[in-house]
Amino acid sequence: MSTRTLAVVSSGLGVPSSTRLLADRLTAATADALRERGVAATVEVVELREHARDLADNLVTGFANSSLRGSIDTVVGADGLIAVTPIFSASYSGLFKTFFDVLDKDSLAGKPVLLGATAGTARHSLALEHAMRPLFAYLRATVVPTAVFAASEDWAGGDATSPALTDRVHRAAGELADLVAGRPPAAPADPFADPVTSFGDLLRGSEPGLRG
Repeated sequence: MSTRTLAVVSSGLGVPSSTRLLADRLTAATADALRERGVAATVEVVELREHARDLADNLVTGFANSSLRGSIDTVVGADGLIAVTPIFSASYSGLFKTFFDVLDKDSLAGKPVLLGATAGTARHSLALEHAMRPLFAYLRATVVPTAVFAASEDWAGGDATSPALTDRVHRAAGELADLVAGRPPAAPADPFADPVTSFGDLLRGSEPGLRG
């Protein structure tokens, strides 16, 4: 059985959070779907709330510290990505956006991605299509057709028991598993082959991954 790595980015603010709960549901379903396709999954979770200060420092200094750099490398080097955010003011959270702002603009090109979001009411579900999908289209990721949204009413009894949500989770997981299983494993990056920050960027105090 071959192995693939799934990176899971969750930008929930609470502990626990509905965002992390949805991320865990999507991850488990994707791992099961990969297993059905003869592929074992290694899962690495990135909780962005743990990097809130690191991300702010990265924005103003242009450099990621070792902790944030490790999470960036996890996402960039994974075979597939599950990205889940709470919806605030009809869009993804600032923490979620900041993390993808500090990535190099080409680092997710072609990477299979499953999108998920949570919010208090179902009227926020359109943010998946008018905010999240365009962001990953700009990054040239390969986003699966089914995005998964969970509103408060989907979390009956403290977990996602809504039949409609369960159906969406399994459909999206199958789509991601098809993409991940159909590609060779991602090659590990050589940190010495293409330095992240050039000497010129060091002098200017900026990093190629930051735009604007």
